[in-house]
Amino acid sequence: MRSPRILLLAAASFAALTAASPALAQVQNTDPWTQTTSDVPADASVRFGVLPNGMQYALMRNATPPGQASFRLRIDAGSLMENEDQLGLAHFMEHMAFNGTTNIPENELLRILERRGLAFGADTNASTGFDETVYMLEIPNADAGTIDDSLRILREQMSEALMAPDAVEAERNVIVGEERLRNTPGLRSIKAQLGLYAPGQRIANRLPIGDLNIIRTAPRERFVEFYHGYYRPERATFVAVGDFDVNEMEAKVRSAFESWEGRGPAGPEPDLGTVAPRGPETRILVEPGVQSSIELGFLRSPDRDPDSVSERRDNLYRRLGIAVLNRRLGEIARGDNPPFLGASGGEFDLADSFGVASVSAQYNVGGWKRALETIEQEQRRLVQYGVSDAELQREVTAARTALENAVAGAATRRTPQLAGSLVGSVNSKTVFSTPQTNLELFNTAVEGLTAATINQTLPQVFQGQGPLALVVTPEAIEGGEAAVTAALEASRQTPVSAPAVQAQLEWPYETFGAAGSVTDRREIAELGATVLTFANGVVVTVKPTEFRDEQILVRVDTGIGEMGQPTDRPVAEGLGGNVFTAGGLGRLTVDEMSRVLNGRVYSTGFSVGADRYTLSGGTRPADLGLQMQVLAAYLTDPGVRPAPFQLLKSAYGQQLVQARATPGGAFAVDGGAILSSGDARDGLPPADAVAGWTNDELKAEITRGLASGPIHITVVGDTTVDDVIAAIAPTFGAMPARGPDASPLPGSDQKRFPAPTTQPIELTHTGPAEQALAIVAWPTTDAVGDRTEARQLSILSAVLRLRVLEEIREKQALAYSPGVGAQASDVYPDYGFMLVQGEIARDNLAAFNTAVDGIAATLRDAPPEADELNRARLPTIERLRLSQATNEYWLTQLADVAEKPQEVQEITRHIAVLEAITPEDIQRLAQRYLRPETAVRVQVVSSTPAAPAAQ
Repeated sequence: MRSPRILLLAAASFAALTAASPALAQVQNTDPWTQTTSDVPADASVRFGVLPNGMQYALMRNATPPGQASFRLRIDAGSLMENEDQLGLAHFMEHMAFNGTTNIPENELLRILERRGLAFGADTNASTGFDETVYMLEIPNADAGTIDDSLRILREQMSEALMAPDAVEAERNVIVGEERLRNTPGLRSIKAQLGLYAPGQRIANRLPIGDLNIIRTAPRERFVEFYHGYYRPERATFVAVGDFDVNEMEAKVRSAFESWEGRGPAGPEPDLGTVAPRGPETRILVEPGVQSSIELGFLRSPDRDPDSVSERRDNLYRRLGIAVLNRRLGEIARGDNPPFLGASGGEFDLADSFGVASVSAQYNVGGWKRALETIEQEQRRLVQYGVSDAELQREVTAARTALENAVAGAATRRTPQLAGSLVGSVNSKTVFSTPQTNLELFNTAVEGLTAATINQTLPQVFQGQGPLALVVTPEAIEGGEAAVTAALEASRQTPVSAPAVQAQLEWPYETFGAAGSVTDRREIAELGATVLTFANGVVVTVKPTEFRDEQILVRVDTGIGEMGQPTDRPVAEGLGGNVFTAGGLGRLTVDEMSRVLNGRVYSTGFSVGADRYTLSGGTRPADLGLQMQVLAAYLTDPGVRPAPFQLLKSAYGQQLVQARATPGGAFAVDGGAILSSGDARDGLPPADAVAGWTNDELKAEITRGLASGPIHITVVGDTTVDDVIAAIAPTFGAMPARGPDASPLPGSDQKRFPAPTTQPIELTHTGPAEQALAIVAWPTTDAVGDRTEARQLSILSAVLRLRVLEEIREKQALAYSPGVGAQASDVYPDYGFMLVQGEIARDNLAAFNTAVDGIAATLRDAPPEADELNRARLPTIERLRLSQATNEYWLTQLADVAEKPQEVQEITRHIAVLEAITPEDIQRLAQRYLRPETAVRVQVVSSTPAAPAAQ
């Protein structure tokens, strides 16, 4: 199961900050739902209820996408509820809920869901946090049978988990494997953060992964004690969102859960401790491989004020002030020779234990002092001089625009996100609201608002115990904590001046020439798409959809991408996707664009693909014309300024070191090139190569690549063909005709899978000695032209994954999260591969390879049973069906239909190909491709010597 990632410094969105909701008349004041005691109205489209046994439920009909449902069952208990002899058992118990119940054998629980189209991990999952455990089911086809099976399984997990002694013993090594996987520099820095903020409090020693000694030795009785104490109806909330009848769902929920009764005494509420008085304090964590960072925190008791309109208004004012701070810090980071790689401020409360207002920065090794001085002085500048009315209105406009877009798109919000938001409102004790209510509360709160009000609020934000300084660094700091403390005190004595007033600017990219005209228009009825050709040769494929209101996605393809790059050496253009859009435009920096276009909805992405360059964006109908202007400006007048590239270069070496601190990160650096016979385009370039590149080289390579080749544009979403014509005619349609694509460099139109070696190819990482990564990969085929076999291979991969999970995770517990994947290039002929990988203990490398070989042999020797094939295939098909109800799917699928008519058939028959696969096809493919003599093996082991075995 997935463990939670603790994002202590994540800033809440404005929508969440202003969330509100209307209370339902049928909910009585004795109900535990937050809205019963709040003046914030709850969303009337949600049916809130409470069963006689105390279990809460929230049901909401939503048909985006059609046929889907999302279930969440939240238990109001996490690692904070553990006793000292139970550390890690809340998370362990989450695992055990999938390991057999009174009426469902261990192996059958997941298989029931797989037969209904739910894949383990993607659709069937759970997570454990400090104060909650959440079970999640993503139901792709919410028919009556699937709903009934899903509710039955959730009820069994809540009240009938067996925790059989042999199952507990088998799962211990799975948890140990998960701890090994998550034992990263990032997790260790989180531990240091908690140790600084909450010494003596329960949360400082309650990370959900727990204590390995307890995980290895805890008797079954401790699991039972936790399960019976906290898995109780009065601690449970069931959330269902999806395409169903709410009355019918309510009846099913009552039938499934009304008879649930707690067993034995209820578990006590834990004593979380209190925030102790603190003075200024500094702590340094030296952690090789970690990103250098510094954080200044002002500690306070958690905010336990109940949710109300006034509470949300006050929080909004605080967040508006912090938004100005973040805007200032971002502009500093994007300037010349910045003092940090990135910085931000924020407020958070964690698990009702403490609250913190903080400002933090990530910096290059050795740059801690300059980063510290800048964030300290910018935070103090904000408090001392406040924000200007212009800055405030900029943030108000940005927030209002986001809320207005949420209102406009409310009818097509996606089911999983709604379910997650409902569960989140339970955990945060806030009222779930409509986007319209959010907007109304926001407008009321900001009506007549001036900077003076915000400036009165800001000193309260950064009041608290401290400041507490936490420095996380891969290298020791000369002078240690005393040096950091002295630098902080010196900075606090440095006077700061008021921020400079920024100049007013205009948007200069409205005209690209005389508007072009459409010379050809043809329909692709099978796909609901229209292909337009402009007089200058620009080709546009448009698919109007109703999947999401107010969403339009755009991509612009041109040039030959990686085919213009050499295969034997890296070039600067390979990093272009990281810096191109950050370089802004010729006449405006990216920050100036943000100021000029504040309140407008647009975005810009850039990528270098195998055979094309792609500019992309997302907008709303009202701003489609602007979105096209922005993309056209990036194509014709990119800034490619030095600052973003210099920032990347300054951080690149440290980022490589950081990546190589884990086995997976080390493979991410070099593994791609290994699987393409050393193709330099597939690996990350070495640090010395990047250090020698110049921004002039980067700009020349990118502009040369973008300068030639036809332009193909794809537009999908809430639009019409006529509106797209109106937006493209004066932008891309007005450009001069372009010449043909450049010729590929010699050999760049090919990729080759490597030949097998007698010994595994070995890479090294710098993390703990026991951590290793093992990979077994086989060459397969491409997806150029006819994709039938490549799609069949995706199902072979799914069958292989079922067997890998059963054998490598469950039976042998070699890897917590082994992965199986298949790739087939649609550009390079004969290039594709399938692989199995797992992060394992170094001592288990041989066992992993043996297990993979054995699994492959079973697939070659006999076809799978029909049931196993269906359990692999149905989740794949259902995920494909769901994706076909998204604009993102069609944006990708339609990119080539104008030039390749065969793509229409490939798109329309995809599901039919998957449905037609037989067990014999799986065996045939395994015999052809999963051959031991073609397998390439890679292992990533620690460069740190293993500790000698105990005598």
